[in-house]
Amino acid sequence: MVGRRFLLVSTLALSVVRCADQPTAIALPPAPQFVGWASGDAPHLTAMAERPNRNGVGGPLLSPPLSLDTYSISFWAVRGESRSVRINYQSADGDVSNPFLALTITDPVFVPGMGDLAAGDSVLITVGIDTTKLGVSLEPSGTQFGAPSQLKIWYGGAGGDLNGDAQVDSTDAYIESQLLSVWYREGQSPWSSISAAHSLEEKSFTTELQHFSEYSLGYVLDWVVSW
Repeated sequence: MVGRRFLLVSTLALSVVRCADQPTAIALPPAPQFVGWASGDAPHLTAMAERPNRNGVGGPLLSPPLSLDTYSISFWAVRGESRSVRINYQSADGDVSNPFLALTITDPVFVPGMGDLAAGDSVLITVGIDTTKLGVSLEPSGTQFGAPSQLKIWYGGAGGDLNGDAQVDSTDAYIESQLLSVWYREGQSPWSSISAAHSLEEKSFTTELQHFSEYSLGYVLDWVVSW
């Protein structure tokens, strides 16, 4: 009996060693490093929503009122009509015209808990702003679109310091030109990078959304040591 136990333990130990040596062992994807606000404090933001008037020209959306008291903004999206919201941030010199986010919605077709939307049906959209990094959450999560919604995020609010080391140098330039991208996640699932048009001149990313979730600007360093 003792001999059999010894043989069993030895076999298990050998199996563990062999599994550890396998080159196909599954590795978790690297988590992105996110870009933060330049001041390190919660940003001061202003917002304006728009909807078409009777002539089809965009005008200010005054109801429901927009509020940034809790760093969230709500507005009504209607299937078949273009509705948008634009959020600016205040820079250190007091300028409140600096763009942070623009979201345009024309074709919401399905909302969790509500089901399919017919033409003219509306859904209350909420944009939650992350105060620690350049990111937003769009609600209701899981809302789906026929024609994609357009999300544009500017990263000028980082003040050029993309890696958060309190210096603006060649590392930040490399991150901006080679590594920076838009990331998203569903609930608590891992973050994934998504396709987006990058404008170095505007310091912005523009992407089309088929559904709502959480979005942030980040990067993965490509000089991480491999073991």
